[in-house]
Amino acid sequence: MLLPLLWVGCSHQERMDDENSVYYWRTEWCLDSTERAFLKQYHINKVFCRYFDVMPDESGEPMPNATIAFTEKVPQGLELVPTVFITENCMHQCHKGLARKLVERILQMNETNDVAGVQEIQIDCDYTGRSRQTYYDFLAEVRQEAAKHHLRLSTTIRLHQLAMPAPPADYGVLMLYNTGDPQKFQERNPILDLRDVQPYLRYLSGYSLPLAAAYPVFLWQRNIYGVRVEHVVEADEILQVKAAVEKKRSALSHTILLYHLDHDNINRYNHETFESIYRH
Repeated sequence: MLLPLLWVGCSHQERMDDENSVYYWRTEWCLDSTERAFLKQYHINKVFCRYFDVMPDESGEPMPNATIAFTEKVPQGLELVPTVFITENCMHQCHKGLARKLVERILQMNETNDVAGVQEIQIDCDYTGRSRQTYYDFLAEVRQEAAKHHLRLSTTIRLHQLAMPAPPADYGVLMLYNTGDPQKFQERNPILDLRDVQPYLRYLSGYSLPLAAAYPVFLWQRNIYGVRVEHVVEADEILQVKAAVEKKRSALSHTILLYHLDHDNINRYNHETFESIYRH
């Protein structure tokens, strides 16, 4: 049952920690033996866990959607970063009190599900030039509310957003996936293709926010004109992109995330690939 939405400037020269992480993007928290072994094998002590989405209801008011259910306890010693995806159209206008309600809902979920040791929250939004200022004002409020509870704030950064001023967060996670045009799938892989990344490399060295990097290990299936198309990124492509972005900004080698933790995704690549991606 969804709860109502009471939901009851750092320098880019700052060094990120050497840290392996993953996203968890499912609606139920439940780890199988393969996923637990993966966390242990690659020394992953932090998981960015999607708590819920925020999207407008029929009246245009932002409401939570697809809230995660914790059907088992979070393993001891594993730090969760509550992550909230907000649709871009929620940021077409200011919503008074939204930041406070969002933080309160996260805190409530932590308490209800006995999630301890939370030190950070993350907001994910594909903001554009139209929504940027409203989103940045919202982030500033979230950061202020989070600080009251000794939490820091991170936000996702898509490639096209590198050309904009940096948002008011403690650091950003550069999303190196979903980089292409799905309509041009016959020419390039829409999940990740170095040719789609290259035009944005010039913004990396001067981007005024500490950055981590996130890479894809997921499979994307869809039907086009009745023929099923599958997209998956070859290991070599991921590693070429990793080398290219780190050449422009070496600090991107320190904090690495994978999207996302899942039994099938783990089995999609071999040990050497994961070692190469996570190598600092």
